[in-house]
Amino acid sequence: MINSLATYSKINKYGFIESPYRKVVNGKVTNDVEYLSAIDEDKFCIAQANAPLTKSNQFVRDLVSCRKDGDFIMSTTDKIDYMDVSPKQLVSVAALLIPFFENDDANRA
Repeated sequence: MINSLATYSKINKYGFIESPYRKVVNGKVTNDVEYLSAIDEDKFCIAQANAPLTKSNQFVRDLVSCRKDGDFIMSTTDKIDYMDVSPKQLVSVAALLIPFFENDDANRA
């Protein structure tokens, strides 16, 4: 059961939770943001928000850590469809109130 929404998420007209993602076109991360439900997410290769980018929003590395079909994979930039908007979008607003959350003990968060 979900007690609170993840950061940046919203509810669509059918009542499903949707999260924002930046569109990737030909290996370049655009500023176009699209909202995807969990059902839609599985269809795409999604890069992590902390993947390093150049000033022109191209991926620095040829292989990027992504998730697809519920698995974490390394993908070439030409196969990436979306990129997370922020590393914080996976947790709720309440969890973000924990100081230094990324370094906190998982049992307390």
